[in-house]
Amino acid sequence: MRHGNKINKLSRTASHRRALMSNMATALITNKRIFTTLAKAKALRGYIEPLLTKCKTDTMTNRRVVFSYLQDKEAIKELFGNISNKIATRPGGYTRVLHAGNRAGDNAEIAMIELVDYNEIYSKPSKAAEAPAKKTRRGKAKATGTEEAVVVKTPKAKKAVAAVEATVVEPTSDEAVEPTTEA
Repeated sequence: MRHGNKINKLSRTASHRRALMSNMATALITNKRIFTTLAKAKALRGYIEPLLTKCKTDTMTNRRVVFSYLQDKEAIKELFGNISNKIATRPGGYTRVLHAGNRAGDNAEIAMIELVDYNEIYSKPSKAAEAPAKKTRRGKAKATGTEEAVVVKTPKAKKAVAAVEATVVEPTSDEAVEPTTEA
């Protein structure tokens, strides 16, 4: 019975399993997506999620703790730099495991594990990029020669309007100037 056995031993000793997870986590951090067996991908997910949570708060203690797991300075820089900025608002679930079929030689189940925020296909686009200018079928407003009156209610707005009116460029003598009458 496997009651209380949380981790998958992957038929390896503890030191071999620790080295395997460290190397796979480093590869995932640097490449953002790796292909491996399904069992290793699921084990890696449980290994790297707490490390990604620690990287959200950039302290010397967290850097040292994560370095004790990964043993790679470049991966630490990437993790506490680019990746921590992308996952700052995410409450958890930083990785995604997708089945990718079976391996040709031994028919082992292959899976792709990736960082969720680095996949443009599955991630939702930002709302600024999502909402382009609204298009309507109505005709455009006809331009008239009259200017619309600006209603100013607050003293700050009055000063701003006065500043804008003071910066209006006067036409040069080469341009045709037509007299305007205001009613």
